[in-house]
Amino acid sequence: MGRGDGSGRMVSPDDADDTGTRILHVDMDAFYASVAVLDDPSLAGKPLIVGGMEGRGVVSSASYEARRYGVRSAMSVQVALRLCPHATVVVPHFERYAALSRQVMGIFHDITPLVEPLSIDEAFLDVSGARRLWGTPGQIARMLRTRVKAETGLVCSVGVAATKHVAKIASTRAKPDGMLIVSAPDTASFLAALPVSALWGVGPKAAESLENRGIRLVADILASPRSVIERALGPAGGERVWQLAHGVDPRSVETDRVEKSIGHEETFLHDIADPTVLRSELRRLSDRVAARLRDGGFRARTIALKLRYADFTTLSRASSLPEPTDVGQRIGDVAIGLFEALQLTQPVRLIGVRAEKLQHAGGGLMPLWDDDAEWRRVDAALDDARERFGAGAVRRASVLGPRRDVNALPTNPRVPRTE
Repeated sequence: MGRGDGSGRMVSPDDADDTGTRILHVDMDAFYASVAVLDDPSLAGKPLIVGGMEGRGVVSSASYEARRYGVRSAMSVQVALRLCPHATVVVPHFERYAALSRQVMGIFHDITPLVEPLSIDEAFLDVSGARRLWGTPGQIARMLRTRVKAETGLVCSVGVAATKHVAKIASTRAKPDGMLIVSAPDTASFLAALPVSALWGVGPKAAESLENRGIRLVADILASPRSVIERALGPAGGERVWQLAHGVDPRSVETDRVEKSIGHEETFLHDIADPTVLRSELRRLSDRVAARLRDGGFRARTIALKLRYADFTTLSRASSLPEPTDVGQRIGDVAIGLFEALQLTQPVRLIGVRAEKLQHAGGGLMPLWDDDAEWRRVDAALDDARERFGAGAVRRASVLGPRRDVNALPTNPRVPRTE
């Protein structure tokens, strides 16, 4: 497999066979870092780290030049700078990423209505119904890459295959700025040469369990009895991996894909021990989560709290609601209730709020009496103000004051809905 730094890159020639393919996986290359270069061309070719400042933040993205020094997303900026001390740290700007993501997703929808966004910077496309208009899947992928570059200035990598699983692997191997086509007849040989860790659902522990049995490549899975794989990974995991190794993936592109969760978490510039300040931060984070829920057309049945102490001990608590909500006041009440049930033993380094068990806002029966009616009107007014004047234009008086966080991006960010 190609690594995150672009080594091992593999791309298809212009005349590559795309027989039996219909799925495209499109992934923007080092999206946040690429946007930084787009906005400041003087950064081109330099190692970049996108993340919170002051060394306490987490790396959200890194340019390929920085990745070659071992910099990876989710590591601390402090560690990243030790690995690559000459890197430039760029503060993230989510609104800018969201705007470009909407533009990219609009291009996808111009080509086919069958688009499944996976995150703010990647999506699956089913182009089986677009062949009459745009040509073969390979031709469509080339056209798409050209349009994205011409209309946004950004580059993307595309995997073309018969299934979602193989298309995702292909786009990873094509990075950066490449396209890899795996035809249906070539799928078996393509998969056989891969390490077992390339298969969806095979994480480090599962890979270790397989490797302890001498199963290192997908070809080894194909040569092993299914019972051996199931003993290593369990009945369900073994069955799934067995199917994927044989190129079987019946999943279709889901245009109405339901989110699993929406959250925000912040690492503070300085550890905080004052419960009043922490409650204020929970209000701010809850309002941001609620705004994203409303923007995505979701309500949450469960609210979760994440808290990390100065010594990196991390606590998680969650509470389910009698009725799903997208109201900032309600989410904040629950998050603060979870927080107050804890006994602070030391200052807090990180705090977060997450909405889980999401469902579409239009589903289910409306209650006869809405206890949050007044707060819904407040949220509607806030949403209108944000749309007109930008994020952060209006906020609660209780959260006014200097920033206490390191300007991290929201967790699992997804692009707002396109019109």
